[in-house]
Amino acid sequence: MSSLITTVRNKFLEAIRSVNPPGRWKILVVDEHSQRLLGSVLKQFDILEENVTLIESITSHREPQPQFEAMYLLMSTSQNVDRIIRDFSNGHQQYAAAHLFFIDGLAEQLFERLTSSPAEPYLKALQELYINFWAIEAQAFSVRNSGSFFNIYSPPRSDTSFKPMRDRLDEELRFMSKMITNVCLTLNEYPYIRYYSPTHHAPLGPLRPHASTRPPPPTETAGRWRTNLARGSDARAYESVEGDYVAKVLAFMVQQNLDEYKKANPDFPKPSDPPRPRGTLIITDRSMDTMAPLLHEFTYQAMANDLLPIEDGTTYRYKFQTAVGAYEDKVATLSDADNVWTELRHMHMREAIDKLMADFNQFMQDNAGFKGEGAANLNDMKDMLANLPQYQEQREKFSLHLNMAQECMAIFERDKLPAVANVEQNCATGVTAEGKAPKTLVEEMVPLLDSRDVINMNKVRIIALYIQHRDGVPDEDRRRLYQHARLTMAEQDAVNALVHLGVRISRQSGDKDTRRKIKQKPSNEEEYELSRYKPVLRTVLEDHAANKLDSTLFPYVKDSPSAAPAASSLRSSPAIQPAVSLRSQKPSWHKAARGASTQQDTRQRLLVFVAGGMTYSEMREAYLLSKSLNKEIIIGSTHALTPKQFVDDLKVLELGGVGSKALPNGLSETNAPARAPQEIYDQKFFTRDAPPPQRAAPAPSPQPRQDKGRLMRPSPVPSFAGSTGSVNSSNYGEKDGEKKKKRGFLRF
Repeated sequence: MSSLITTVRNKFLEAIRSVNPPGRWKILVVDEHSQRLLGSVLKQFDILEENVTLIESITSHREPQPQFEAMYLLMSTSQNVDRIIRDFSNGHQQYAAAHLFFIDGLAEQLFERLTSSPAEPYLKALQELYINFWAIEAQAFSVRNSGSFFNIYSPPRSDTSFKPMRDRLDEELRFMSKMITNVCLTLNEYPYIRYYSPTHHAPLGPLRPHASTRPPPPTETAGRWRTNLARGSDARAYESVEGDYVAKVLAFMVQQNLDEYKKANPDFPKPSDPPRPRGTLIITDRSMDTMAPLLHEFTYQAMANDLLPIEDGTTYRYKFQTAVGAYEDKVATLSDADNVWTELRHMHMREAIDKLMADFNQFMQDNAGFKGEGAANLNDMKDMLANLPQYQEQREKFSLHLNMAQECMAIFERDKLPAVANVEQNCATGVTAEGKAPKTLVEEMVPLLDSRDVINMNKVRIIALYIQHRDGVPDEDRRRLYQHARLTMAEQDAVNALVHLGVRISRQSGDKDTRRKIKQKPSNEEEYELSRYKPVLRTVLEDHAANKLDSTLFPYVKDSPSAAPAASSLRSSPAIQPAVSLRSQKPSWHKAARGASTQQDTRQRLLVFVAGGMTYSEMREAYLLSKSLNKEIIIGSTHALTPKQFVDDLKVLELGGVGSKALPNGLSETNAPARAPQEIYDQKFFTRDAPPPQRAAPAPSPQPRQDKGRLMRPSPVPSFAGSTGSVNSSNYGEKDGEKKKKRGFLRF
């Protein structure tokens, strides 16, 4: 099947290939953010192979190159538009001509500023790529904004905070909706849209109904008996905020974005050959399943990200044994470029270890002329790996995953995870491994809470799951649980903060059970006792595929499959060229992208977006259900979430994120008026111009040389991190970027 990473990579490559200047060679001009996006799917070598002679940062001081045409690949900010104009103003000509490619859509006022500027005669084409999102896996994407968890769920601290926090949340959701729209446009999808609308709690965080954010009430009249339609828009607007859940607000924004794009591009979505059924986008949020982020998972990727210090789900540091027996520090990138990782990541750890050893033994027989019985366990494998210096790359892959598997299993035993996970599973599923009600749950749980061998993070997770299993407990019982576990105040705050995600944590005698319309269904497949719980998202996707998903719990924004017009009518519109001449110069690559990226995969798409963070178990389900449901399922979120990050964020949720990794200073609660979308965008992607170079440098700079028509320049700092050899490498971003900014330029 097609990969989202491959689709994004092809779109970048085809954009670069569409620029064919008379002199063959071209210069690529990027900004900090577009460079990171480009580097997440392409290596430096891949770009230079496309007749790119030099890559320059638009914020650095650049020598004029009037003999070369330039391709600008930039975020569509006001600052970048001004920089393009500056390159061709006041008698200055930076390049022979400019081909403009914007990562996002370009606002009309910025387009007009460009076309009425002195740069206009030099502009040969303008293309909006709509590719501003992070393709982190073949079937997963991210907005990379973990701070949005606090925007969505942190409760306003006073009556005066509601309005500014709601305005900030609206800004955040509008930005998020643009990224989700970009994914749909990149995939050529105009999907039906469904959203999660819970019935067991009111809207959360700044969306909670409040006088300062609610429209004015309607005037009271004697006509209360009238129908909803006849009562007038004022009354409907006043009451509508009762149902303003975050998924609903976001879903309507995405629908509006797609409708506006379709209005400007009537031929969207372009017909595919063979045709693909129209897909569906389901938008939900973290509050739909607060069990999944707390459970210990034992499939390889989820377990490794839970137990090991893996940064951003991709970067892992470990000790590697060299051929001479010495150990050296290694930094590995876990990405789709590592075939061992992609084969193992969704397997249960026991199966993953078995496969790792079987593949290793097969590798030894095939390549090393190995004689003997092979590796019988992980330690055997470790010893044999040290004797394979000639197979460096494959040896490093096996060594990496051997190290990760060993570390995971050591922690599994050390932290008493078999006993901990058994209690967690009984709480989450509501039944024991034998399928009976867990009557001895407290007796099994309290010794673990008392034990000093169980770390506090795991105690927090047990208590949080137990409280959800009981649908709330009396305050005195909760205090005793905290006492048994010896939790700190911050750890108690983490459990208490679940109330801001719609969980009932306090329960009095006589309280009725919360009626949730959707729960995890028992699985029929063979399963491990410690992996019985399946994320609620799995049930949602299975029910949707079977046309059984409750339409009151997941309403459609606009049209639904039964009420929608025939698919052919959406796809048969003739291509209409935009009226403006510059925008109409669409390179031929724009049409050629489809065939290469889809690889004849015509399965119906099911896109899922989880606002507030997705778990690795939910990402796993997207892959597994793609096979069982015969659909192409792509999951996205604001960020990928580990249990530790979830608990740490819950600790400071009431403080608006103060002290968190994502928002150390917390949410801004200024009473500033709502800002225009372009102003928000400019702030998010603002980059400072580098200072002008020092003219009094005594050392002569090396002279550029011509090599077969190609301008070669010495480079003190590489712009792309190619050291890991990863196609999906993202580790050259912030740290390397900071060094480059200090040096003032990002040339090769």
